[in-house]
Amino acid sequence: MKITYIHHSGFCVETETTVLIFDYYKGTIPLFHKKKDVYVFSSHKHQDHFNLEIFELAKIYPEITFILSSDIRMNEAYMDRKNIPESIRPHIYFIGKNETKTFPVKSSTKDGHPDSSLDNKSSNLLVETLTSTDEGVAFIVTVNGKVIYHAGDLNWWSWEGETKEEYTDMTDRFQTEILKIKDRHFDVAFLPLDPRQEDRFWWGFDYFMKSTKTALAFPMHFWKDYTIISKLKNMGNAEEYSNRIMDIKEEGQIYEV
Repeated sequence: MKITYIHHSGFCVETETTVLIFDYYKGTIPLFHKKKDVYVFSSHKHQDHFNLEIFELAKIYPEITFILSSDIRMNEAYMDRKNIPESIRPHIYFIGKNETKTFPVKSSTKDGHPDSSLDNKSSNLLVETLTSTDEGVAFIVTVNGKVIYHAGDLNWWSWEGETKEEYTDMTDRFQTEILKIKDRHFDVAFLPLDPRQEDRFWWGFDYFMKSTKTALAFPMHFWKDYTIISKLKNMGNAEEYSNRIMDIKEEGQIYEV
């Protein structure tokens, strides 16, 4: 897989047959072979996770599918106002909390060319969702035998000054969601690491890593504070998984994994 960090919580994952773009709202999206299937995911409606500019990609890639959290409400009147072409509307799908949907990978290509070694099952793209502790969903995407997790804003959002009731509610909701995927394997996970939480910035990331079998974890939602990544990696609490945390130093950084 080739993974590109775009900006904030935006990442691109390129596999043998598909391109997955998560939570784009700003930055530069790489160019791909036009015959590859492109899937664009938006986890929720917040402006730092969703931008109508994603629909411009349909002008470049004929095999494109948009998979949006159902809290992003876009009826026909709205799409008319926003000048979203009617031709791409059948390619827009909405998915709710705790849902599972399968999408066919139409082109079945490898590096832009037909790949007969890929059977029908491996060519399908499976999307599962969890319920965010903020808005929308978290995504679990399985394609070509790889399992990819993108948290969106599913995180342990605990803050100094919150009430006991707020802490208990957030803690229960976050841990309940992660319990649904306890001990599950993920080849790649994109996880919030937000410096605004001050001393609690690492709680959600740490809980996820210790609850799942994640091979590689990419921090996100760190508001350009790249130092927060090394801060976590150097913490004693993260010792058991620090070598699985990917360093991000700049937008556009590419990883071959």
